Amino acid sequence: QVMLVESGGGLVQTGGSLRLSCAASERTLRDHVMGWFRQTPGKEREFVATIGWNSGLARYADSVKGRFTISRDNAKNMGYLQMNSLRPEDTAVYYCAAGTYYGTSPGRYVYWGQGTQVTVSS
Repeated sequence: QVMLVESGGGLVQTGGSLRLSCAASERTLRDHVMGWFRQTPGKEREFVATIGWNSGLARYADSVKGRFTISRDNAKNMGYLQMNSLRPEDTAVYYCAAGTYYGTSPGRYVYWGQGTQVTVSS
């Protein structure tokens, strides 16, 4: 069982930056693919970024490509999402996830955090 806890969300102005962190409870996180997803009320959970267990195979949604960077530190059991040039449409609850299989579908991920709110004001 892997428990994930996100932090770093908050309120930021358009063009600003935030860095989300994901802390894992178990050292076995290093064996899992990590992903970030986001969700707004009334909409399905949306893929943001994913990264392989060895920090390879980083992949991004087109909407965040060039602005967001996913990374991980297996030694610290941590994952990160650096978000730059934020836009109002980035406003959502952001979730960290971990799973065995690489992919962009939420169904690929077994473990989920509780989410952290990101609000970008115009």
